[in-house]
Amino acid sequence: MLVWYHNQSSMASITLYCSIFAIVSLLPHSTESLCSSRPLIFNFGDSNSDTGGLVAGLGYSIGSPYGRTFFRRSTGRLSDGRLLIDFLCQSVKASFLSAYMESLGTTFSTGANFAVVGSATLPKFVPFALNVQIQQFIHFKSRSNELLSSGSQAMINNDGFQNALYMIDIGQNDIADAFAKKYSYAQVVKRIPLVLQEIKNAIKSLHDHGGRKFWVHNTGPLGCLPQKLWLEKPSSKQLDPNGCISTYNSAANLFNEGLRHLCAQLRSELKDATVIYVDIYSIKYDLIANAKKYGFSSPLMACCGFGGPPYNYNINVTCGHGGAQACNEGSKFVSWDGIHLTEAANSILASKVLSQQYSTPRVPFDFFCH
Repeated sequence: MLVWYHNQSSMASITLYCSIFAIVSLLPHSTESLCSSRPLIFNFGDSNSDTGGLVAGLGYSIGSPYGRTFFRRSTGRLSDGRLLIDFLCQSVKASFLSAYMESLGTTFSTGANFAVVGSATLPKFVPFALNVQIQQFIHFKSRSNELLSSGSQAMINNDGFQNALYMIDIGQNDIADAFAKKYSYAQVVKRIPLVLQEIKNAIKSLHDHGGRKFWVHNTGPLGCLPQKLWLEKPSSKQLDPNGCISTYNSAANLFNEGLRHLCAQLRSELKDATVIYVDIYSIKYDLIANAKKYGFSSPLMACCGFGGPPYNYNINVTCGHGGAQACNEGSKFVSWDGIHLTEAANSILASKVLSQQYSTPRVPFDFFCH
């Protein structure tokens, strides 16, 4: 199992050292939630937004110091605290999303999270590929309708499913795993249309089952992850001015451009749907390129890891295992474990997402619950 975890080479994360009150103060006044109906969110993706799916679905143990900042315990999130999706839920005064496979302690009253660490779009029909997550959602909706028909008042009805927000945040593992398999840059790029097709299939399937409001995140700067930098040990010629692997980020940008066009295409094809494309890459890269502006130090070094500068990462001694150690709580790092962001970085990511400046078209995040 440990080998499986390490081989999922491109899980993305986020973490921050602020309380909810400090976070709210970072957000523009215009992001005050105007929801007039109960916010319902269904999320599909990988470790960028997994709120416990890996732990619930496969029983994998994610222990201390994960979760230390906000939750004060591990919750299955690959961060020291909240993820972007947690901040977005808080912005509309919704409860944190429970993992779909979590059988205890949840009613799914505000939706469900189908994201699982390590997930990709390809290959299909393996745990927990995007198409499998979509199948799980279809089953969830079917069971909800069955229980409503039998008299249950607690389940989500068809109006709820139609008015819900459907979030998609996946693709990074497809690109990272291709590089990890030593595919050439040309081979990696050649796979991108196949990945985009799976995302299109997923959105159209959700639309076929009543979904009308979609929020699609692009992928981040893969070449800036401490894990990738440690594994690749690139020469200076392979690095951009901010110390990131140029080819990795180039592939991510090509994927993102394709995803932007896909979202535009879907807006044209699905006349009754709203499809929002969100440029996560630009925000995350800005955190690296202008780290000092945000109060961060050593933006390419993990807070929790092993080995010290420049990356504090070692695939054999990862955060939470062996001799890995975490920086002091409250330290200002962008990367938590070499792959995922700290809560501090996530809070800034959330404030910028909520600003609408990185969304196409520009609409407030709470548009789905007005």
